[in-house]
Amino acid sequence: MKLLKQLAAASIVAALSITGAYADKLDDVIGEGKLRCGVVLDFPPIGYRDANNEPAGFDVEYCKDLAKAMDVEPEIVPVTWAERLPVIVNNRADVVFGGTSDTMERAMTVGFTIPYAIYYHQAVVGKDSGIVTFEDMKGKRVAAAVGTVPEIEFLKYAAKWGTEKLYQGYQSENEVFLAVAQGKVDAGITTNTAVKPVAEQYDSIIVGPRMPWTTDYTSVVGPRKDFGWLNYLNLFVTHQVRSGRYQELWDKFVGGEAPDLRIPGVLY
Repeated sequence: MKLLKQLAAASIVAALSITGAYADKLDDVIGEGKLRCGVVLDFPPIGYRDANNEPAGFDVEYCKDLAKAMDVEPEIVPVTWAERLPVIVNNRADVVFGGTSDTMERAMTVGFTIPYAIYYHQAVVGKDSGIVTFEDMKGKRVAAAVGTVPEIEFLKYAAKWGTEKLYQGYQSENEVFLAVAQGKVDAGITTNTAVKPVAEQYDSIIVGPRMPWTTDYTSVVGPRKDFGWLNYLNLFVTHQVRSGRYQELWDKFVGGEAPDLRIPGVLY
């Protein structure tokens, strides 16, 4: 079956080359027989390394599910938050499962699917920080991963407060969590899915307040001009929901009822 798919893809590419049409990433992945997924592995329980140092988590399973649907082999490409877009632009990955917010600015560089996961942002704080509410973070040392929505949104508040110099950006969320645990910063901003496992990992960290900005709709990322690939990825997301797999994986890694991916008043 896999050989037939590869031969079919090769035939399509050959035909398209004759007609001058464009073969996109979907054809490339089928032809290669391999799916390269960029995944952030310091984002537990969505992406992390297990006790055997193997990639695990919600996003890793989504990569494997997509590869299975395409009858190709999955390959996990570990990326930092800042590398999520460059890894697509530089063709080091075919797709990114990495909690990537579908901002208008980013959409000028890469392509986005319909939302596949929804989060809100929350802080983890030092036990002795005195931070209970978001307003308590004013004048405190706050950290987040470079290039993420938490960094972008918090810096807007820091500018209003005049406390930008107290902010610290790190290349990974693991570095953020370690900085809070060691008392280098008072609070680190992450997603609601990560705060509990992080607080359980470090004795000096507790769960902090929810951030005041909007819910974070995140999408699967692919090359901006590969419309056939993006259409296929959209269909994959809908099949994950329709089959019950989305709920199954959310319950396994996060717990409870999976968030509704639909935005009120919007038809995807």
